[in-house]
Amino acid sequence: MGEIEQRPTPGSRLGAPENSGISTLEHGQKPPPTPSGKLMSIKIQMLDDTQEAFEVPQRAPGKVLLDAVCNHLNLVEGDYFGLEFPDHKKITVWLDLLKPIVKQIRRPKHVVVKFVVKFFPPDHTQLQEELTRYLFALQVKQDLAQGRLTCNDNSAALLISHIVQSEIGDFDEASDREHLAKNKYIPQQDALEDKIVEFHHNHIGQTPAESDFQLLEIARKLEMYGVRLHPAKDREGTKINLAVANTGILVFQGFTKINAFNWAKVRKLSFKRKRFLIKLRPDVNSSYQDTLEFLMASRDFCKSFWKICVEHHAFFRLFEEPKPKPKPVLFSRGSSFRFSGRTQKQVLDYVKEGGHKKVQFERKHSKIHSIRSLATQPSEPNSEVPKQAQQSVSLTLGEGSELPGGQGCPQGGDLTAASAEDAEQQRGPGPSRSPAASAKAHGASGAAAAEDEELVKDRPQQSRPRPPQPSTGSLTGSPHLSELSINSQGGTAPTNAILSPNLSPDTKQASPLVSPLLNDQAGPRAEDEDDGRRKRFPTDKAYFIAKEASTTERTYLKDLEVITSWFQSTVGKEDSMPETLKSLIFPHFEPLHKFHTNFLKEIEQRLALWEGRSNAHIRGDYQRIGDVMLKNIQGMKQLAAHLWKHSEALEALETGIRGSRRLESLCRDFELQKVCYLPLNTFLLRPLHRLMHYKQVLERLCKHYPPSHSDFRDCRAALAEITEMVAQLHGTMIKMENFQKLHELKKDLIGVDNLVIPGREFIRLGSLSKLSGKGLQQRMFFLFNDVLLYTSRGLTASNQFKVHGQLPLYGMTMEESEEEWGVPHCLTLRGQRQSIVVAASSRPEMDKWVEDIQMAIDLAEKSSGPAPEFLASSPPDNKSPEEAAGDQESEDDLSASRTSLERQAPHRGNTMVHVCWHRNTSVSMVDFSVAVENQLSGNLLRKFKNSNGWQKLWVVFTNFCLFFYKSHQDNHPLASLPLLGYSLTIPSESEDIHKDYVFKLHFKSHVYYFRAESEYTFERWMEVIRSATSSASRAHTLSHKESHVY
Repeated sequence: MGEIEQRPTPGSRLGAPENSGISTLEHGQKPPPTPSGKLMSIKIQMLDDTQEAFEVPQRAPGKVLLDAVCNHLNLVEGDYFGLEFPDHKKITVWLDLLKPIVKQIRRPKHVVVKFVVKFFPPDHTQLQEELTRYLFALQVKQDLAQGRLTCNDNSAALLISHIVQSEIGDFDEASDREHLAKNKYIPQQDALEDKIVEFHHNHIGQTPAESDFQLLEIARKLEMYGVRLHPAKDREGTKINLAVANTGILVFQGFTKINAFNWAKVRKLSFKRKRFLIKLRPDVNSSYQDTLEFLMASRDFCKSFWKICVEHHAFFRLFEEPKPKPKPVLFSRGSSFRFSGRTQKQVLDYVKEGGHKKVQFERKHSKIHSIRSLATQPSEPNSEVPKQAQQSVSLTLGEGSELPGGQGCPQGGDLTAASAEDAEQQRGPGPSRSPAASAKAHGASGAAAAEDEELVKDRPQQSRPRPPQPSTGSLTGSPHLSELSINSQGGTAPTNAILSPNLSPDTKQASPLVSPLLNDQAGPRAEDEDDGRRKRFPTDKAYFIAKEASTTERTYLKDLEVITSWFQSTVGKEDSMPETLKSLIFPHFEPLHKFHTNFLKEIEQRLALWEGRSNAHIRGDYQRIGDVMLKNIQGMKQLAAHLWKHSEALEALETGIRGSRRLESLCRDFELQKVCYLPLNTFLLRPLHRLMHYKQVLERLCKHYPPSHSDFRDCRAALAEITEMVAQLHGTMIKMENFQKLHELKKDLIGVDNLVIPGREFIRLGSLSKLSGKGLQQRMFFLFNDVLLYTSRGLTASNQFKVHGQLPLYGMTMEESEEEWGVPHCLTLRGQRQSIVVAASSRPEMDKWVEDIQMAIDLAEKSSGPAPEFLASSPPDNKSPEEAAGDQESEDDLSASRTSLERQAPHRGNTMVHVCWHRNTSVSMVDFSVAVENQLSGNLLRKFKNSNGWQKLWVVFTNFCLFFYKSHQDNHPLASLPLLGYSLTIPSESEDIHKDYVFKLHFKSHVYYFRAESEYTFERWMEVIRSATSSASRAHTLSHKESHVY
């Protein structure tokens, strides 16, 4: 490039001194002079809790004050920090670096401005200076004390042990306990004292700088690291919290992160009054709406959060600071706010390329004197401060303005530079860089200014050689982006994913409005974070068995609330349910809900002690669960009268539905609500099913414990109690499961008058192909103990199945006829009046049908005689398949009768019948009974076939289906995955998973990976899912009733 013309500035004309700090102005320009005039004193509270007073001109912009603080600290990487203060409305806001201070701080004498960390990088190794890491460590210490940085007790104790090491040096138990008595690092510190001392013993020889580094290494993996919550509500009025981080915008429920919107996915951020709007980029693989809306407390809160988002996007994603918008001639639209200061890339480049003297600094709380250590290249003598060129990229996010860049820069995004209006304070006679080095660093900046905006913002940033760091090297060439950050923006994940301090958590997750199953872009969690979390748990198998009791109890309570809260509330709004029916249902569920709420609380309290959140775990007093189970199962026996009433309530509800159109409509509409994720009558049987789950948990505990174990006696006693209850309710349970299944099937069928009659038992349903004059046609078959129905999927709004015909089983014969018809897996069923030819999709599927049909024929032969007619219009008999096809197989000319629950109204399209239709498979009543026993819930990490990381979800397995929730507190699932037809396997080496406890589900091109937290939970998930993906064998059973192993 040619020489750059030196242009006079107001500062040079007035004789202002040269600025030796970093300039973000164009080459040859100087910052505007500090405004003269009256000075005002502002108190600044530092991160070590000291206060300093700074005098600045009243008309000076906020940047002058921030630079004065950084100069006072000799802080080179001051751009990660900011100044926050309460405004006149008591809202904590950041000091705007471009606006005059006097316009922001109304009464400076009465305001204390806090100097705190504002931008938390994804990786603490990007912080080049020891002083910067020390200040970050002070911020972590402050957040722990204030309850902002939440974590479990092990992590808290480990963090505090590193703080103690940096403050008092090597381990000495007496000194440790004395120091901890005088200093409170966390509200519940006394309970953690022994653990802190134990951890501190492992840090002998560690310097304060190393302690800071290790502290940040642990803290950065925590979900709440660097998070400042902003209360809001979603469109449904649910209270949530919003936050912003280096990766994008986060959504929290309480202190649990439930979602994230990555910068690469965000097209526009805006606010309108109290509404904060996120416009997402269109995604061909997703079907969610592109604009998300959140409601905040006021416009001021909303604008404050919007500003923080704009600044975070610019700091982490742009090469240089965005240029200011040109002032409009007539009127302006939207906010003129923009980010001011260096971007992260500029800070990294400056600190790495510029040599700095090692400067001493004082650690207020430490007995050890530290030297600022720089892991950079040797200092270059006679060097100048580099001046960053301003390119043509701009990012001005006003109300309705756009975010640049469809895809972020692969190595850090589009980063930009500061305005000529920024008043830059001198940073002292600090280190500088040679003109040659400066020219080398910015040789292309002049050409870049002329480039088109789109070309600049999409151009990848070049990697620079990384200086040595006090840790293992990053997996990427970028000094400041982790492997996961790059992968989240479309890069390829390396196969040898080594965990190192340079890996940062990528917090991208699925949108709360997007099904996690439909969104392949639902983002990854940090894999090292998840590994760390697994290691926190005790290793005893009994702990995980007890934890399963806790997680399934949570789900059971939610299921009870469907009746006690949601259904009761719906019934209360309409006068459609008789009082006698109400008194039969709700008074018998409410005592159960109250009892199990306390039961869950006791289990969770015991687990908390078991996990080591008190000193009791050292003595082993609380590493057991049998006493809790025994006490509550004995209490459950007092509620047996309520359990006996549930079968009566189920029968009365179905009777009421048959007799009242209004009640039928109410129940049907309630089933369409998200909270009713299963058929309504299933929830009425949940208390009976739950008894079996307690029995299974106690059986596993008794099998695990040796007879000499202290918990064995209580577990065995509890098992005896619950076995007695299950035996008493065994007959009722079998009868009610069949009754419930018949009524559920009735909702899926059109053309049935009296499906539910005494003595009728359901055996199997599934998809078979029926041979007719038109060839093989898919039909749904329903096998009962007296009749076989075949149906087709109706062309109605409700997607119910129209009955085409029935074959009474009395006198039926069955024979394989593959050779006769030339169709694989083919059967001929010959009834007394009609014969049909059917084909299964596979040999195993055919064998299931042959086994069940033969058993049903045998049962029918033992019964009194032929089954009653129950079709609205019986098909003609004595016809061959070809003749029957001409009359019966047209799906358009079959008109169904209007019987109960057959109205042309919305109908659940994801019932088991529909799943079997689409997956071309079948399911039996034996399978349903096994599924009732094999219910499970808990946290799993899920990964798609082509995604780069793992997403944490609360998963409930029931009714042959996985239901996915953001957290266990949610009232309804985000999405569901029916497992019929899926294959369950372990990932092969070629799939590059390289994680423990991973299983794989796949059906055709759909592939999902799931990770469990321990070997026990992995085996349990494999066990219950296998029960759904492979049908139970009926070879050892003699009758349908004997298959119910209850």
